[in-house]
Amino acid sequence: MNTRRLPAPPFLLPGLIALGAGLWAGLLRLPLDLPTPHVALAGAHGPLMAGAFLGTVISVERAAALGGRPLHWLAPVLHGLGGLVLLAGPLWLSPARSFLLAAWLLVGGAAGLLALSVAVCRVQPVFFNQVMALGAGSQLLAHVLLAGTGSVVAATPGWIGFLVLTITGERLELNRLLRPSPDAQRAIRVLLGVLALSLALAGWNLEAGTRLLGLSLLGVAGWLGVYDLARRTVRLGGLARYTGLCLLSGYAWLGVAGLLMLSGPFQGAGPWRDASLHCLFLGFVFAMIFGHAPIIVPALTGLAVRLNLGFHAALWLLHAGLLLRVAGNLAGMTALRVHGGELGALSILLFLGVLLASLRRANS
Repeated sequence: MNTRRLPAPPFLLPGLIALGAGLWAGLLRLPLDLPTPHVALAGAHGPLMAGAFLGTVISVERAAALGGRPLHWLAPVLHGLGGLVLLAGPLWLSPARSFLLAAWLLVGGAAGLLALSVAVCRVQPVFFNQVMALGAGSQLLAHVLLAGTGSVVAATPGWIGFLVLTITGERLELNRLLRPSPDAQRAIRVLLGVLALSLALAGWNLEAGTRLLGLSLLGVAGWLGVYDLARRTVRLGGLARYTGLCLLSGYAWLGVAGLLMLSGPFQGAGPWRDASLHCLFLGFVFAMIFGHAPIIVPALTGLAVRLNLGFHAALWLLHAGLLLRVAGNLAGMTALRVHGGELGALSILLFLGVLLASLRRANS
């Protein structure tokens, strides 16, 4: 039996390609007049970002945590292949067939991630690991709905559940030394239970499920804002302060996303939906990525990260762009929304550039 461990970085590459393609697709949806390899790319924005990119990154992290043996990497490989098919598939297949193929590859990737998460739970059967496994199950549900219906709208609640449950589980793991009170522990269990219920309800009635999802997100954001370790680390210096700023600002955007879902129209397309989803996927999820990457990347690559002002610049550019986008959506000002979207994409590219530059400097 081959037990050789494989390095993580090569398995991240398809995810980074999916990120680049997803950002380009998002700019096309603003809309901006940009070149595109095929007309189907704009419609693949959601699957590329939530499915291929984030599915790959989280699968890589989970595979590495289990030891990085060959079979562990099947989940990120399938997620990455799904992204590559979304990007290039319509060049040799019809858009419908390439989308279906990509969706089933993502189903396979999500099933692999769920298997990895269950394996982690067997090794350490504790609540935070169970929450992350539930998140992987939500990702699988999203991709099955995507493959079965061809609808990004139907898959979106599952993607939200995947990311919120995964991130919350990770924060519960890191915060366990703080020993929240029994009442606080019961509260987060109830909130996450309501979130899981809302995902099931959304499959039957999207509008009702989204309202309940918004309520649960508002509660989870409040809980994390009160009990998370970030409230202490933000008072320190260096990387601890930067990570704390990322996390607390992300929780604020999660709360705004919940409030928008709870109070506004959440039709298949429209400014209110655009605002709420980007508050969650951009304001919350990417703030988490910005905060955790300087810690996780060294663990996956063996390289060091030197914090510099570029990391802070990318974070504040992310928030500034999102503020413009949300304001433009809610006020009906298209130009403001477009410029906010441009700044959001620029902030992610800036962050990646700063991160790579810091790695080179640290190991030159």
